[in-house]
Amino acid sequence: MKECSGCSLIVGTCYVAFTSVVGLEMIVGSELHTETAFAADLIQRRQRYEFQTIVKDTLSKALKQHLELIPSILTLALNDAATYDKATNTGGPNGSIRLRMEISRPENRGLSAALDLLVEAKKEIDSYSKGGLISYADLIQFAAQAAVKKTFLASAIRKCGGNEEKGNLLYTAYGSNGQWGLFDKQFGRTDSQDPDPEGRIPQWDKASVQDLKAKFSSIGLGTRQLAVMSAFLGPDQVAIENLLASDPEVRPWVDKYQRSRETVSQTDYEVDLITTLTKLSCLGQKINYEAYTYPVQKIDLSKLKL
Repeated sequence: MKECSGCSLIVGTCYVAFTSVVGLEMIVGSELHTETAFAADLIQRRQRYEFQTIVKDTLSKALKQHLELIPSILTLALNDAATYDKATNTGGPNGSIRLRMEISRPENRGLSAALDLLVEAKKEIDSYSKGGLISYADLIQFAAQAAVKKTFLASAIRKCGGNEEKGNLLYTAYGSNGQWGLFDKQFGRTDSQDPDPEGRIPQWDKASVQDLKAKFSSIGLGTRQLAVMSAFLGPDQVAIENLLASDPEVRPWVDKYQRSRETVSQTDYEVDLITTLTKLSCLGQKINYEAYTYPVQKIDLSKLKL
């Protein structure tokens, strides 16, 4: 082996040393890049979490002042999502129900007040946003989540004789609030600028059980999901469940959820409802996981006085 010019190392050894240094620099550079990317991801997740907290708090306060609109909020979310068509992968929870041509359809009669409430809530939410305006597609589905939570909390309070403090403790201890994790991740839907095609949503209170089963089947849901979503099918949940119970395939699920609601925890009913709403709320949607994030302002160290 020959000596390397300008040093006493033999060429082979010098080459190994050189490539080792270059390799080490590449590894260090790669680690720095990975750490930077990881830190950026953490920042974005934190930003989305903080914005989502504002969304939830605002919707919760709005619903607390208009409890009578909870059934309409649930139906609004269902009707926005149930326009989904598997064959064409169109429709779904894309916020199109906000458009005049869609909200004025017969199946959406009576839902305008709920939509108006969300329009006002959106103004407040948008005033806090640093990463863009919230989409109606997200707003409507998160309003349904807020309505569901409000309903279960109210049930816990009733079981505690109307004592709000004890009801809150009961729901915290026995409720299924932790089941919302996957739902919360689906945050970043895009609004459609056109109404979804007509004829995709039945008038729930006028439909037969067979019609309801057929509709739920067409969007990938079954009799179990139909039964657990009874509160979304109109303001009179008891009447809807009596209708569903007339069908031998649906009745076992209706009975199951009625029994579950009589328990302290309501676990079977609540978990299945959250799971179904989560699936419904992202039918056909591509979630933008960078939505509502924004660049972090860099600090000019030269201006710091030490």
